[in-house]
Amino acid sequence: MNPNPIAFQLFGQPIYWYGILISIGVLLGILLAMRNARVFGIEQDSLIDFALLAIPLAIIGARLYYVVFKWDLYRENLLDIINIRKGGLAIYGGVIGGILAGVIFTKWKKLDFWNLADICAPSLILGQAIGRWGNYINQEAFGPLVKNPEWQWFPAAVFIDAEQQWHLATFFYESAWNFIVFFILMIYRKRRKKAGEVFLLYLILYALGRFFIEGLRTDSLFLGAGNIRVSQWLSAILFAAGVGLFVYRRMQSKRSPSNLEEAVLNEDGIVTSDESTLSFAAEQGDPSEPGKDIHLEEQEATVQQPSENQTTVSQYDTDLSSEFDNEG
Repeated sequence: MNPNPIAFQLFGQPIYWYGILISIGVLLGILLAMRNARVFGIEQDSLIDFALLAIPLAIIGARLYYVVFKWDLYRENLLDIINIRKGGLAIYGGVIGGILAGVIFTKWKKLDFWNLADICAPSLILGQAIGRWGNYINQEAFGPLVKNPEWQWFPAAVFIDAEQQWHLATFFYESAWNFIVFFILMIYRKRRKKAGEVFLLYLILYALGRFFIEGLRTDSLFLGAGNIRVSQWLSAILFAAGVGLFVYRRMQSKRSPSNLEEAVLNEDGIVTSDESTLSFAAEQGDPSEPGKDIHLEEQEATVQQPSENQTTVSQYDTDLSSEFDNEG
């Protein structure tokens, strides 16, 4: 027996587990981004301001993406387009909306887009990993029929009540992959050699997993009347674009070392990067020369001890790890 999609009633209105899980993912993502903001030299208040812009645009993007490729369901009743309580949100549309919000916000606040993207990438994939469990409760985003009894067990497969049959648990595969990507990004974020690499690594790894998992799903959005799965097509494009940009920006770093947007570890142990955060480092009294290739782990031994009210990279990682251990 699978869980009831309705968690409880509030003033006569059903509150769904799917919405609760998405809200939890968003909240944890914001908290994580706020901690990363200090490490990468962006004020935490700026992350709150960004969230107020990014969340609505992500929801709008997720809804429009779904409606465009399911237009036959809405052409006769346009009011249903704004009724998201019936479902119909696509994660890729949400990502596109979030990126648009990032471009607008960084232009407005005169911040570096790539640095902000690096801060938000781990939060984004964490929210996706948590949100996928809403598909389990809603009995959706599953794969083809599993006929072999030896594989009729969760999480290899999931029992769909409406069909009284076992199907591949593709929602679980994607959630597990997203958690793996999350931990990879958390490790890589302090080893990046150029701003934007954490975000580009997110695009590469998520698109790679989504491409193969999407091929197993039975509820994919298709392009026109053909058999091209939209998310597979977009995953292939994002994977190629991510790899291309990652390599191109690394090559540009080697050709123009004076203009590198490298991560810099200042004398107080605070990570900064790029034009938007070099000024922050200057305010902290950073004597380092921007543009140097610095591997954070190699510099920790030579960095000066921080003052009591400042956060070091190693302290940040220790605190963050202990928080996750306590939550588990």
